[in-house]
Amino acid sequence: MSTAAALARPSAVAEDPVDALIRSIRIPPRPSLLADLQRELASSDPSPAAIGRIVASDVGMSGALLKLANSSIFGGRRKAKSIEQAILFLGINQVASLMTGLLARRAIPANSAALASFWEVSSRRAEAMVFLSRRLRIGEADVAHTFGLFCDTGVPLLMDRFPDYAGTYAAASLETERPFTALEEERHNTSHTAIGTLLARNWGLSEDVAWSILHHHDYAVLDDANTTPTVRSLVALSLLAESAICKYQGDAESLEWNKGGARALAYLGLSDEETAELLDELHEAFHDDQ
Repeated sequence: MSTAAALARPSAVAEDPVDALIRSIRIPPRPSLLADLQRELASSDPSPAAIGRIVASDVGMSGALLKLANSSIFGGRRKAKSIEQAILFLGINQVASLMTGLLARRAIPANSAALASFWEVSSRRAEAMVFLSRRLRIGEADVAHTFGLFCDTGVPLLMDRFPDYAGTYAAASLETERPFTALEEERHNTSHTAIGTLLARNWGLSEDVAWSILHHHDYAVLDDANTTPTVRSLVALSLLAESAICKYQGDAESLEWNKGGARALAYLGLSDEETAELLDELHEAFHDDQ
């Protein structure tokens, strides 16, 4: 049984070796600051002032949040000089999403040489998801941001669990036809998408975000009417983001785009010309944030 199947089945089923494997992987606990934020957001009338106090309780988080809020992707022309202004300009949901990402970066260190650029690429993907969500008016930007940041968080967790996972990840990145997760499942009986989904659930992220993480290399969902529009949209937008990041990094092509790009464009209703223009705009936005 794959880890994806294990995540989908009822928890009452007796534990098998896949469950034991999942339990052996160190999933960072949900930070208390995130729990406080989620509790306030879940109240009948979330208070911007209360959100501000929670954020301000951590000086490091406050400074990092203001830097993000004032980036060209999020802040535009208005520059926030305080947490209160950031909440006013961005809204409490986007601020909470940014805080969630900052807390993830703190909780999941990526210190090895193989992970040197992990958070840089993850942050770039999250920014791209926000840009595309707003530009195409698809879904909610804060949800897109959270998914973009968390979709590959299983990678550092698997590198921590399996000494040879770096080699698996490198080889999977070169797969031209099979799903990225196929080699992971063959060698380790799990995948970064399954572990990322488990982290998302443990941290109280939305079920749409969790399922999008699980399926972000499964492009068949783009044609599946039984999959929610949010999940399909996030998977489609992630392919556009992946293509833009490859271009920004100077790579010749995106193998993931080659696998699922046509399906993504069909789902989003974009022509090749519209896609090229959109990716050029996103590429410029990347450079504006340097």
